[in-house]
Amino acid sequence: MSSFYTRLMAPVLTAVTDRVHFAQTDLVNWTLVTGSDGVMLIDAGFPGSRADVLDSLSQLGFGVRDVRAILLTHAHIDHFGSAIWFAETHGTPVYCHADEVGHSKREYLEQASPLDVAARAWRPKFLKWSVAIIRKGALTHAGIPTAQPLTEDVAAVLPGAPEAIPTPGHTGGHCSFVVDGVLVSGDALVTGHPVAPRRGPQLLPSLFNHDEDACRRSLDALAVLDAEVLLPGHGPVWRGPVRDAVAQARVS
Repeated sequence: MSSFYTRLMAPVLTAVTDRVHFAQTDLVNWTLVTGSDGVMLIDAGFPGSRADVLDSLSQLGFGVRDVRAILLTHAHIDHFGSAIWFAETHGTPVYCHADEVGHSKREYLEQASPLDVAARAWRPKFLKWSVAIIRKGALTHAGIPTAQPLTEDVAAVLPGAPEAIPTPGHTGGHCSFVVDGVLVSGDALVTGHPVAPRRGPQLLPSLFNHDEDACRRSLDALAVLDAEVLLPGHGPVWRGPVRDAVAQARVS
């Protein structure tokens, strides 16, 4: 990720299916799902990702008012940052797994602390990543008071009718989604990260996981899915049977 060390790249938007589009950046990714009456975001980047999120919507011909909902895989600031603004300023509905609602509202916090990260700041990758995410608003403490649990009835009327796949571990209520036959895995299964030692399907470094054992158990839920494309929260698109990606992650 050489560009990461010099200049963060603009989002690269990839059409995965007719309805599913993947926005990849050096720091975090999000997914856009189009429908006949608007668009849905799955995750929404950092608070400082707002301009990039709006640009990705614009590239597909949509604006803020066209966002029917934002689904959160989980409530870490790099995945729900700009959703705070959407919800507060435009009343955009924000949904997540029922077990993640309290986290989204910031009734509690499950993530690596600044002290945990600072203890590793002597490593060049950690230092450069830390500076980059702070510039994107990583120290923001706001939550989303209006966050709601995603129910089957709600999911059925959202663009793409996403299927929720509970994948706790990274956070207690982490949830992946299948839409249009594509797995959006959030941080349950990634293909890279600025501080990861390698590329390819893997779990995030244990520092970032609330419950490492649960992370590994959640891989079982992903391994049985009949999906051939993986859209991770970090790293590039991965094409091939998801069970093969899980197998690689298990040995990493």
